[in-house]
Amino acid sequence: MTSVAAKAEMGIDEALQYAIDLHQQGSLEGAATVYARILEVIPDHPDALHLLGMARHQMGRSDEGVALIEQAITVEPNYAGYFNNLGNIYMGRGEVGQALRAYQRAVALNEDNADLHNNLGALHKAQGQFAQAQSAYERAMALNPRHVSAHNNMGLLYAEQGDRTGAITYYIKALELLPGDSSARRLLGTTYYAMGRIADAAEVYRQWLDQEPDHPTARHMYAACSGQGVPDRAPDDYVEQAFDHFADSFESVLNERLNYQAPQLCADLLAQHLPSPQHQYVMLDAGCGTGLCGPLMAPWAKTLAGVDLSRGMLDRAQTKGVYQDLYKAELTEFLKLSPRQWDVVLSADTLCYFGDLIDVIGGAAQSLKVGGTLVFTVEALDDAAHKPHQIQPHGRYAHSRDHVIEAVSRAHMAILALQSVILREEGGKPVPGWLVGARCLN
Repeated sequence: MTSVAAKAEMGIDEALQYAIDLHQQGSLEGAATVYARILEVIPDHPDALHLLGMARHQMGRSDEGVALIEQAITVEPNYAGYFNNLGNIYMGRGEVGQALRAYQRAVALNEDNADLHNNLGALHKAQGQFAQAQSAYERAMALNPRHVSAHNNMGLLYAEQGDRTGAITYYIKALELLPGDSSARRLLGTTYYAMGRIADAAEVYRQWLDQEPDHPTARHMYAACSGQGVPDRAPDDYVEQAFDHFADSFESVLNERLNYQAPQLCADLLAQHLPSPQHQYVMLDAGCGTGLCGPLMAPWAKTLAGVDLSRGMLDRAQTKGVYQDLYKAELTEFLKLSPRQWDVVLSADTLCYFGDLIDVIGGAAQSLKVGGTLVFTVEALDDAAHKPHQIQPHGRYAHSRDHVIEAVSRAHMAILALQSVILREEGGKPVPGWLVGARCLN
């Protein structure tokens, strides 16, 4: 039998490598157990403290993780990597001041590390300290002229300041340095469509498809920008890859740059149509992402589950500490496989990845108990389109009011609310949407 006990006779270095292998395979509980066993033998082993801290953070016990990494730093105060990872955790938690101090200490310990300067630049950018961010990125590129991420980040910095032409220059340079870089291709295409240059965006994705015919992002975004081969909904592999890539920066981008409103709008609608919260409901966060809705739902939740296609997003959601269960699954299938299980299903900005809503709303109705409540948002399609739904150049679908009503009606639910709202900003413009509440009748 292979077990932790069976590994007890390993040397410390072997045990540590075994734990790291488990960690890299996603076996967080197993890795944490081995790290803890190492610390029973050597309580001040800095690498074991640091790695156990990282595992605890990923398992949703972030405060404990931070404390462990700080212990590692006490034992080994001159290793930049510990400070860098501590900064990464603080950034993920939105504690920007703490992250800044950690990154600055990492840079002070290893001034010639381009990656550390690149991370510091990203933090300055998140704080709106654009001059300091530019200086940090320039330092990273001076240390490593082929640092593709620093070029992409400099492009993002230019875009943040409204200079999309300047941003394009850096994305193109990144592609010259690494012709297959998917981040630069993604950013270049995104910038073109944000400028209204939809044909140029389509050409970026077409060239990407020529080189990688099966790449999910290239395939889906070419369809979105060209109108050719549009799928009924965003493919699973596209959603999974896109949000795994986006997981680390998701919350900072939405909250700091896009004025993201959907979670709070959904929570406010729940408050209008549910009794006062007393932890009384079995609830599902459908398309939970990093868990932005979780803390808003928690006061009503007897139990709270989340489902998402992206493992990276689920790992972030776990750190919120409010979900009893998190499932990696396609949403419609998951809903159909959980009949009459939920009192409340909430889905903030997830159904915009579906074209026709009939099937997924029907699945939500099947999953609700009789009398259960569904709250969701979708992007609004202008009546002038004369279509029930339409893919947009950014890769999401917009829906007509009539199609939303039809989907809810065909699912045998009663509409509680159908409100025109602003979900967020994109490209400096408000994104209109529908905020919908419905009740399951039978």
